[in-house]
Amino acid sequence: MTKIKKVLIANRGEIAVRIMRTCQELDIKTVAVYSDADRNALHVQTADEAYHIGPSPSMESYLVIEKLIAVAKKSGADAIHPGYGFLSEKEAFSKACADAGIIFLGPKAESIAAMGDKVTARNYAAKAKVPMVPGMLEPVDDLEKIKKLAKEFGYPVLLKAAAGGGGKGMRVVEKEADVESAFAMATSEATRAFGDGRVYLEKYIRNPRHVEIQIICDQHGNGLFLFERECSMQRRHQKIIEEAPCSYLRDDVRIKMAESSLRLAKAVGYHGVGTLEYLVDQEQNFYFLEMNTRLQVEHTVSEMITGLDFVRLQILVGEGETLPLKQDDITRRGHAIEARIYAEDPENGFMPSPGRIQWMRIPDGHGIRHDSGVYEGWTIPIYYDPMIAKLIVHAETRELAIKKMQRALSEYEIGGPKNNIGFLKTLLANDVFNAAQMHTQFLDQNPQLTQSQKSKLPIELIVGIAALDLMDADQKPVAAVSQEGGNWLRSGLANSLNQRL
Repeated sequence: MTKIKKVLIANRGEIAVRIMRTCQELDIKTVAVYSDADRNALHVQTADEAYHIGPSPSMESYLVIEKLIAVAKKSGADAIHPGYGFLSEKEAFSKACADAGIIFLGPKAESIAAMGDKVTARNYAAKAKVPMVPGMLEPVDDLEKIKKLAKEFGYPVLLKAAAGGGGKGMRVVEKEADVESAFAMATSEATRAFGDGRVYLEKYIRNPRHVEIQIICDQHGNGLFLFERECSMQRRHQKIIEEAPCSYLRDDVRIKMAESSLRLAKAVGYHGVGTLEYLVDQEQNFYFLEMNTRLQVEHTVSEMITGLDFVRLQILVGEGETLPLKQDDITRRGHAIEARIYAEDPENGFMPSPGRIQWMRIPDGHGIRHDSGVYEGWTIPIYYDPMIAKLIVHAETRELAIKKMQRALSEYEIGGPKNNIGFLKTLLANDVFNAAQMHTQFLDQNPQLTQSQKSKLPIELIVGIAALDLMDADQKPVAAVSQEGGNWLRSGLANSLNQRL
């Protein structure tokens, strides 16, 4: 077995910081990489070492495999953790690490290749007898064939990018007259997003639940089911609120989904943490969607209900250790909810709202976790996902967890960039959400919920924010600004906002 001594985190933001914290608890040294825009980022400050890897655009920095491998060699890192996004599901990155003699804290390249392409994944799922939505097992670029198959499946149907994710390259087709335009848009979007315009067709299931199965497998053929997550609260296929467990599932369905997931993972020789995503219909029939061969954004809620550190388990698996737990050792405790806090404008189509964070009031208390990669004075760059933080709560029951999240959101304040906290408050107060009756199309079918109430900011608040901008115009450190009187102004602004939101 190889004992890991130093890990390079090939990522940025909150996930990089989160990985570093576990490494530090295990006495493992950490190496950060950063672009021009991230020179003063929190993950750079948190790491033991940090190396510049290029200009701000990710295509010139975080997505350049050669630069990351070079830094790993220069720093003496014996392992690389890819986080999520960026190169985390690229077989070429896993292979490059193996070729360089560096441990990749994720699955081997062959497993990523098997599950990374949705069409290939469907073929493996079919062989492993995992239930799937009726659809194609091969991509197609022939419009007439698409029309023919759509008639066979029956409308509505769903066009999906073969190499896609995050809702990109995806189009619902309600009738034959819409096929041609949907096909053109799906292939074009897929080409722009993934460099691969291939699409495939499957039957569209109305109003399903989105349920994820969390697993982990070691390199010795052992696999564990770490319960499931409910991710049905989505807007345009993008997750907003995630929960664990799924209160909707019957126990017999939960067991069948776990068995199917572990069977598919074994079929592709998978090791590491992984998530299998399913649609669940109103009769609790479940259908395999795809596998995410990495740590998920929402892994936090599964950690909260199991008490396990998934990054620690990833490291143990990467070192070649046998999983230290048996299935009977894993118990489920209470209910956890995660809300994603974004710098975006709900009143303007959820457009990103980059900018300087003037001040923050972060919720605290029993059962509250806050994973973030920002700080007061940090400017959210325009080049990356505008996530500010993930707010996670844990309580004995779902009802208590909702109350705790509502309380936490009421305390959460961010001065500067527009954010979605008000929008999240609206969702947490919704009767359908509280009754756990939501489905993946709920928000898209109720657009009024995506329109938050406009705040009427008082003139003193506007002047105050402008004053903070002027105070920091010369790029003074936040601490220096506070010494010169910034604290009282931030406090006043916080109180003013708290009374009006």
